[in-house]
Amino acid sequence: MNDIKTKLAEIENEISRRKKLKLNCYNNGDKIHKKQLEFHKCQKRNRWVFGGNRSGKTECGAVETVWLARGIHPYRQNKKNVSCWVVSLSNQVQRDVAQQKILSYLDPTWISDVSMLSGKKTSLEYGVIDYITIKNVFGGTSKIGFKSCEAGREKFQGTSLDFVWFDEEPPKDIYDECKMRVLDKKGEIFGTMTPLKGLTFIYDEIYLNKHGSDEVWCTFMEWADNPYLDKNEVDEMTSTLSQDALDSRRYGRFSSSVGLVYPEFDPSVHVIDPFDIPPEWQDVMSIDPGLNNPLSCHWYAVDYDGNIYVVDEHYDKGKDIYWHADKIKQKCQRLNWHTDSFGKYVSLIDSAANQRTLASSKSVAELFCENGITVNTKVNKDVFSGINRVKGYLMSAEGKPRLFIFRHCINMIREIKSYWWSENDMPKKIDDHSMDELRYYVCSRPEATKQSKQKTTIQKDKDTLLRRLRCK
Repeated sequence: MNDIKTKLAEIENEISRRKKLKLNCYNNGDKIHKKQLEFHKCQKRNRWVFGGNRSGKTECGAVETVWLARGIHPYRQNKKNVSCWVVSLSNQVQRDVAQQKILSYLDPTWISDVSMLSGKKTSLEYGVIDYITIKNVFGGTSKIGFKSCEAGREKFQGTSLDFVWFDEEPPKDIYDECKMRVLDKKGEIFGTMTPLKGLTFIYDEIYLNKHGSDEVWCTFMEWADNPYLDKNEVDEMTSTLSQDALDSRRYGRFSSSVGLVYPEFDPSVHVIDPFDIPPEWQDVMSIDPGLNNPLSCHWYAVDYDGNIYVVDEHYDKGKDIYWHADKIKQKCQRLNWHTDSFGKYVSLIDSAANQRTLASSKSVAELFCENGITVNTKVNKDVFSGINRVKGYLMSAEGKPRLFIFRHCINMIREIKSYWWSENDMPKKIDDHSMDELRYYVCSRPEATKQSKQKTTIQKDKDTLLRRLRCK
C-alpha cells in the first residue's frame, strides 16, 4: 500500500512540475497571441515574422525550435533525431537572446548533452553554447546547434539539417548557404526579425517574394498584437518615437529614405483567396503593353457595392503581341469571361498603344483588335489623380477597403508592395507595369454613389449570400 501511495505521489509531483513548465503556458491561458499562432500554424517551408521590438517575434522562433526538436509540434508532422541550427548575429546576441529563450522552454530533464564554446555546463545561461542535444519524444535525440554570423559563410558549410531559425536578418551569403543545408531533407527555414537595415535582400526575397515561390510566407507583428504589453506603456513609448522609428521598432515595417506610394495596402486585408466570380460582376481587362519590359494584364470585377476585385493576371516579357493575345484569350476562356456584341474580349490599354513604329505598319492596339481583343485607348494617364483614386479604393473615407486582389496575382501584389516615391514627387519607374494599368482601370470607374444606386433588393440578397459562402 505504501508503495502505491509513493508512486501516486511521484506522479502527482510530476504532473505539478510539468504544469509549471513555461512551454505548457505558451499561448495556453487567458491571453492568446494570435499572430504567434498564425506563424506556428503556417505550413510553408520558408516563413518569417517581421516584428517590432518586444512584439513577441523571438518567442515564436524559440518555441518553434523546441517543438520541432522535441517532436511535439501541434501543427506539423513531427520527426525524431532532428538536426537544426539557431543563427544569431553574434555570440553575445546568441547568449542574451535566442539561447536564453530556448533554455527557458527546455525542461532540464530533456537535455542529454551540451557542448560549450565558453562558460560552464553547470551555468548554461552565462556561457555560449556550441550545441545542445535533447531527448525526442519518439525515442531519438535531437541536436540544436548555435551559429554566429560573425564566423562567416565558411563555418556554415557541410551539414545536412532539418531546419534553420534565423534570429534577426543574416547576411545574404549565410542565408543562401543555410538554404543549401536543408535542401536534401526538404527542410525548413524560418526567421524572426525587426527590419532596421532598410530594403535588403530579405525585403526582395521574402516580403516581395520576387521569385514567386509557393513556399515563402511572412506576417507582421506589432506591439498591439502582444497581449502581454501594457497599453499605457505602449501609448507612452509611441508618443516619444518618430514615424520612421515607429515603422520599424513598433510595426516591424521595412522603410527607406522615401515612402511607399500605397502605405494603405495591407496584404492581410487586401489579398484574398480566389472564389468564383458571378458573371454579372465581370467588367473589363486592363493592359500595360511591353516587349522587353513585361506586358501586364489583369481581369477586373465589381460587385454590387462597387468593390473592385482583381481576379487574375497575365504577366510576361520578351514576347510579341500575337503570343500575348493568345495567352490572354486562353485565360479568358478558362474564366468564362464575357465578350462584346462582336464576340471579342474588351480591355483598357495605355494610349501609347495607338502609336506605330518603324518595325510595324500597325499599332499595338490594331494588332490586339485583329487577334480578338478590342482595346480602349482612352484612359486617364494622370499619375497623381490616378494614385489618389487607387488610395481611395484601398481605404475609403469610412475606413473600409474597396479593392481586393486574388492571392495568385503575385506580380500585382509584388509591385504594389514595392511602389515607392522618388525625390521628384513621382513614383519610381521600376516594376510599375501592374500599377499603371491598375490606375487606368480605377480611373475608368464611376463614383461609388452612382454604382450603389443601381443595386436592387434581389441583388443585395444575392451579394450577401455570396459573401457568406466565401467565409465558409
